[in-house]
Amino acid sequence: MPDPILKLEGVYTNIAQYHILQGVDLEVPRGAVTMLLGRNGVGKTTTLRTIIGHWRAHKGRILLDGTDITSMPTPAIARAGVGFVPEDMGIFSDLTVEENMVLAAVSGPIDSARLDWIFAAFPPLKTFWKSEAGNLSGGQKQMLSIARVMAEERQLYLIDEPTKGLAPAIISTMAKALKDLKDQGASILLVEQNFAVAKALGDSANVMDDGRMIWSGEMQQLATDAELQERLMGLSLEAH
Repeated sequence: MPDPILKLEGVYTNIAQYHILQGVDLEVPRGAVTMLLGRNGVGKTTTLRTIIGHWRAHKGRILLDGTDITSMPTPAIARAGVGFVPEDMGIFSDLTVEENMVLAAVSGPIDSARLDWIFAAFPPLKTFWKSEAGNLSGGQKQMLSIARVMAEERQLYLIDEPTKGLAPAIISTMAKALKDLKDQGASILLVEQNFAVAKALGDSANVMDDGRMIWSGEMQQLATDAELQERLMGLSLEAH
C-alpha cells in the first residue's frame, strides 16, 4: 500500500476522568474513502476530534502526510489541509449561506468552477445563497456543513455522520456529493451509521469498540459478510 495520508499510532485520549481512546491504530489511504464504523459511544467522534486537535491525544502519534500533528493547534491542522465536518454541523446560523462559505475558504475566494460544482451537488444552497443559514431546513443545513468543507481542496476530509437524521432523498444527495468528492481523488475519513451509505462509498473500513480498533479491512469484505457485521457491530443487515 502506498504511504497513507494519515496514520494514528497507539493514540490515547482522555476526556475529564474518562479514558475514551485506548491505543487507536488507524491508517487512511490516499485518494480513498475510509469508513470508521462501530456502535454509538465507542470513540468514533473522539477519534475525529483528536485528529483535528479539538481533543488532545495524551499518548501516541498522529501523522499527516508524514508530519507529526499530534500537538498542533486546530487552526494549524486546518491550514495543513484538513477539513472537518462535525456531527453538530458547526455552521453560523446568523450569517448568510454565502458568508458561511466565504469563511470556510481559508486560502482566498472560492474558485468559481468549484462553486458551480457545489451548487450542482446542493442546489438549495444556490437558491438560499443570500439567506441566513439559521432559516434553512435540517437537511439544507447539513448540505451547507458539507459544502463548507468542500469550499477548497483539502488534503484530508474528516466527516462525522453526514446523513444522521436526514430524509432518504437528502441522504442520496449527500452520498452522491461525497462520491463526486471521492472521484476527484479526495482522501476521506467518514463516520457513518447508515450501513447502506457506508457500503456504497467506502473503500476500506475500520471498526471500533470501546476505544480500540477491533477490525480493519476492505469495505467490500465487511459488506458481504453478515456474520462478521453481527459480530463486530451487532448489525442484522440481511434486509439491506
